[in-house]
Amino acid sequence: MRPYDLLFRHVATRMPAELTHCVGVSALRAAAPLLPDRPRPGTPVEAMGLRFANPLGVAAGYDKDAEGVRALARLGFGAVEVGTVTARPQPGNPRPRLFRLPADRALVNRMGFNNAGADVVAARLAAVRSGPGAGTVLGVNIGKSKAATDAVADYRYSARVLGPYADYVVVNVSSPNTPGLRELQGVDALEPLLAAVREEVGATPLLVKITADLDDDGVDAVADLAVAQGLDGIVATNTTIAREGLASPADVVAAAGSGGLSGAPLAGPARAVLARLRARVGDALTLVSVGGIDTGAEARARLDAGATLVQAYTGFVYGGPAWPRRVLASM
Repeated sequence: MRPYDLLFRHVATRMPAELTHCVGVSALRAAAPLLPDRPRPGTPVEAMGLRFANPLGVAAGYDKDAEGVRALARLGFGAVEVGTVTARPQPGNPRPRLFRLPADRALVNRMGFNNAGADVVAARLAAVRSGPGAGTVLGVNIGKSKAATDAVADYRYSARVLGPYADYVVVNVSSPNTPGLRELQGVDALEPLLAAVREEVGATPLLVKITADLDDDGVDAVADLAVAQGLDGIVATNTTIAREGLASPADVVAAAGSGGLSGAPLAGPARAVLARLRARVGDALTLVSVGGIDTGAEARARLDAGATLVQAYTGFVYGGPAWPRRVLASM
């Protein structure tokens, strides 16, 4: 058993999941100057006018406030997507709000877009851009402030403030933990929202992130809208509210409660959405596959199924700091 696996099993699992996560991000931030700036492994990918050192990126949700960008890049990731960031700082939902399901290599979260807000994150990204690691492909994932009454204006502000520091911007309308957010995946609501963000970010590549819980018609509708509006890509998928087929005992799942499920159980639904998207859009869009990627074989399977890039969060949490290079070596 690897040292990280022992540490995770015997130490991390005895601590609240969110505390472990915060400690991990803080450790990454502190370790960044000490980590060797080695060439990142894997095969480079050209997409959206950008050059990725390899196709494996960090999904949004891990580094919400852009605190660990340099360290994550030095661990081997080809891109880091920070966020989700909202226009206003917000504390998120009451704790506890992050739970492990180790038997499924999964997490349940109802974080509620806790983050420092667009202005603070923009200042951190400016520092990243001017210092070591400035060549990292940097995505910024933006979402709706819980208190916002005008979603379009709220997203527009985040796009205006954060866009200058992003290599690409992702509009997140798919988290289950912000009331009313998923309603924005409907074409009538999504169209003006994407148009407003596009006005703010200009030529910066723009993507939308969708949930695994959309039905086939919903996936097709978002795909058609993305092509019609000239988006650069789709990130698929966010977490799921489904709980079918889990290995964890029912009482453990019930204790975790509501929220988005991520990790290995999401692999099947994420693959299905990827296949439908690629069949629908052909070569018109970059597709970023995320959800249930925890091995090199799974990452390779997504690329073979039509993904341009892949991302991970939960697989990285369970796999530890050596996980990115280990996955890239086995793809």
